[in-house]
Amino acid sequence: MPHSFRSTQRKLERDILWFLQKVLIVTEVHASSWSFCCLPEYHPLMLTGCRNLFLTFSSLVNRKTWTCKSFKSKSDLHFSASAASFFPASVPSSPRHRTVNGSSSLHHRLSSTFQPPRRFRFTGPMELKETLQVLEQIAPLSLAESWDNVGLLIEPSRPRPVTTILLTNDLTDAVMAEAEALNCDLIISYHPPLFRPIKRLNQKDWKQRLAVRAVEAGIAVFSPHTSWDSVKGGVNDWLVAGLGSGQVSVLSQALGNASHCHRLEFMARSTEELNKVMEELKACDGETSLISAGSRADSTGIHASVLCSDSALTPSVQTLLQHSSSNQSLSILKLEKPPLPGHGQGRLSVLEQPVSVAEAVQKMKSHLGLGHLRLALGWGQTLESSVRTVAACAGSGASVLSGVKADLYITGEMSHHEVLDAAAKGTSVLLSDHSNSERGFLAVFRERLAVRLPESVTVVVSKADRDPLVVV
Repeated sequence: MPHSFRSTQRKLERDILWFLQKVLIVTEVHASSWSFCCLPEYHPLMLTGCRNLFLTFSSLVNRKTWTCKSFKSKSDLHFSASAASFFPASVPSSPRHRTVNGSSSLHHRLSSTFQPPRRFRFTGPMELKETLQVLEQIAPLSLAESWDNVGLLIEPSRPRPVTTILLTNDLTDAVMAEAEALNCDLIISYHPPLFRPIKRLNQKDWKQRLAVRAVEAGIAVFSPHTSWDSVKGGVNDWLVAGLGSGQVSVLSQALGNASHCHRLEFMARSTEELNKVMEELKACDGETSLISAGSRADSTGIHASVLCSDSALTPSVQTLLQHSSSNQSLSILKLEKPPLPGHGQGRLSVLEQPVSVAEAVQKMKSHLGLGHLRLALGWGQTLESSVRTVAACAGSGASVLSGVKADLYITGEMSHHEVLDAAAKGTSVLLSDHSNSERGFLAVFRERLAVRLPESVTVVVSKADRDPLVVV
């Protein structure tokens, strides 16, 4: 084999290995986005020589899911059609990159042996931490309310593979007995069974008793609660969809996590002074929380700004006040957290097809699987009144729905006086009892979770879980 041929083949192998190193294991990628269009046009024999490398690459796909450090958005994890940023600078952008239906000819030749599925799934034994990663992908815990107690609440001391997951709205004695009978490895309880701080674990308190049973049985307990309410496509979207399709908006917008929430603007007389100030700013907080936001020069000096976190604010201001130029020109701006479109508490839907109050009642009975609901007609409304705007909040939704203008409120429970206030404003109120407004989502979530887990993992919706209140 000619030396140049071997050299080029080794270069191809290095390029592919470089690509593999850029890929991290975690989340799903759409197969339609895969493209090797930025690889040079290599000889077919070289591709044959690298077949084992691609087979190894393919086996990694079947074991885990991937994400990449270089994605523009974490919420939109996919490879762009131009994958140039994934390859080293030594790979040229050659006019020989002939494409076939938007993919390179190299990708076209390899399509018969390398074709990732549209949704990657874990295979083999499933560890608890891997299951938690999947749950985080579906509904990030950062979407939960600050007062809530979400995430992994009980973790067994002896890890074991997750083969059976039980979904429940509430963890009760009956549900725990069901989990034990199923030899369950993980309970996903929508409501957190441990909410307030506890100082002891004994058999007198029912929640403490359940926590002890879970530990003894080696069962992990996870609670998503308000993260499921907030996430787009979550509990509240499912609830309001009971009346049909419509233009849906969020009532209480979720905000992103901004690590740098302050902007400091100041002036320096010269480049030397600016460099000195910047070095001192970096040193005062270990060079971890400051980001330079740019600078510009004019006749008065150099205007500069930095972004800093809460923890870096005080030492940064103290540093700037020690310099006369920045002391006289310093201004501090508070940065708002960015909104997360589609995520947040409560939903308002403008129905495409308005319904009467009576029709709304029947639709929600069917949607929730209930024989009875409680209805308070708004002032001046009848069962034949038209419902076009609907505000919904699962559980106890009065605080979210208060002041929202709508023809109908749908929630689990409201106090007597909260119902009177809404009805006096002409808004009808439909109540299902707290957990009945949430429980039906478990079946929806089961399907979403199951497709992301290996077939060896069984996901079960509890049969013992039910609202404590019944109509008699």
